[in-house]
Amino acid sequence: MARDPLPYDAYSREADEIVERRRLRRKVTFWRTLGVLAVVAGLAVVAAVAGTGGVLPSGPHVARVNIGGIIRNDTERVAMLEAIGRSPASAVIIAIDSPGGTVTGSEQLFNALRRLAEQKPVVAVVEGVAASGAYIAALGADHIVARRNGLVGSIGVIFQYPDVTELMKTVGVKIEDVKSSPLKASPNPYSPTTPEARAAVEALVADSYGWFKGLVADRRKLSDARLTEVSDGRVFTGHQGVDLQLVDEVGDERTARDWLARERGVPADLRIRTWKNRDFSNDFGWLRGAAGALAGALGLPVAADLLSQAARGTMERAQLDGLLALWHPSVGR
Repeated sequence: MARDPLPYDAYSREADEIVERRRLRRKVTFWRTLGVLAVVAGLAVVAAVAGTGGVLPSGPHVARVNIGGIIRNDTERVAMLEAIGRSPASAVIIAIDSPGGTVTGSEQLFNALRRLAEQKPVVAVVEGVAASGAYIAALGADHIVARRNGLVGSIGVIFQYPDVTELMKTVGVKIEDVKSSPLKASPNPYSPTTPEARAAVEALVADSYGWFKGLVADRRKLSDARLTEVSDGRVFTGHQGVDLQLVDEVGDERTARDWLARERGVPADLRIRTWKNRDFSNDFGWLRGAAGALAGALGLPVAADLLSQAARGTMERAQLDGLLALWHPSVGR
């Protein structure tokens, strides 16, 4: 007896439709993912171009640059400051709120600001803290304004390293090393610091400290007596800083604009444009959120998670090694 072919044909057509729907769904998912990646890449390019200012002209303006967090070597920030020098910006405001950072990073930033100041007037505004390396950055400006209760100073250098020798004795661990010379890799946390190693470190600190003090004396035109008074590592309020010649005026960004108008002829109504570099940890944190939001809105939770994780990976904080020009209540006075 022959079997009825109709049920089989119906089943075959249904199976084909299921396969076709799955194929179509995969195509849609692929193009959605590609679209999200293209949009995110486009946002990054546009922001990078706007940050450097080298391609998109903006007309006359006052450039604002925010200096926050730990200061360390940042070649992209230097490139941005150089781009500001080539831009139509009429003046630059450096808004500072930082406890400092590495001596080399602070030196790099100071030198970049001095080169910029040769092209355009630069004024620093201490919004909260400009201590140690951040005060070095402020010295790169032509004029320093600080809020009345902002903190400035902490003129000094520190070199820190742990000593875990007693802990190692407790747990029964001993480190053996073979060195080419007694001061190689000294000091280190695994053996007591020898007098020779301590003297070598003290010489490093003294050399950088002397450079720091010389910078303050030169930029702020301080007498030897005044330099001794302000360079013992303490921080001062902006109000105290005026009397100590560390700060020119107490005020805020409006005070800086008044100075630029009065002393450098920069129109007080000229618009301000904030310049940002491509430091994802400080300025482009929005990119992570934008990537996740776009992918999520397009129904791609997996892509949103991957994009978010990728952006998060760029925000790892760097270790600070070597000589520090850094203020913290538990570190400096």
